[in-house]
Amino acid sequence: MITRPDRFLLRKIARDAIKYGLRHESVMPLELKSLPGSVNTERASFVTLYHAGALHGCIGTLEAFRPLANDVACNAFAAAFKDMRFDPVTAEIVDELDVHISVLSQPEPIVCQSEHSLLNQLKAGEDGLILEDEHHRATFLPAVWESLHSPEQFVAALKRKAGLPVDYWSDTLRCYRYHTESF
Repeated sequence: MITRPDRFLLRKIARDAIKYGLRHESVMPLELKSLPGSVNTERASFVTLYHAGALHGCIGTLEAFRPLANDVACNAFAAAFKDMRFDPVTAEIVDELDVHISVLSQPEPIVCQSEHSLLNQLKAGEDGLILEDEHHRATFLPAVWESLHSPEQFVAALKRKAGLPVDYWSDTLRCYRYHTESF
């Protein structure tokens, strides 16, 4: 569980990282020793930005490899300035951004020999999903269930995102589930 003070701190780090990026065009350095140990543990995160209710950037990591505070700062910068689907954040809108942070659990393999088996194992509204096959890889956070309500819709859209046909299935396809703590 991410405590309320840690949630506040991580959101502040994300906002500060975006403002720092506007001024310096680089990721904000953090003095990790000055931060609580709870945000210095290695965790993976996604930072999602909304402006005027519309998605304006979403970047994250699927596997923990750096301290959570640093992961959030790097992903906030990337969501604001490196998500090629959107124009970079400008000084005119930076204070209007709605910043959402999702901290991921460790992804767990889903054992499934068919799409039917995968669909039956998914928990709508709870599971994030990663699909991988050769050089194709994509994920949906659990929040995506809000717009893709059925497991069939969720998996089909994720296959498209990964660059795979919606009817694709292979013995080499790997599936992983994870959960998030979002704030």
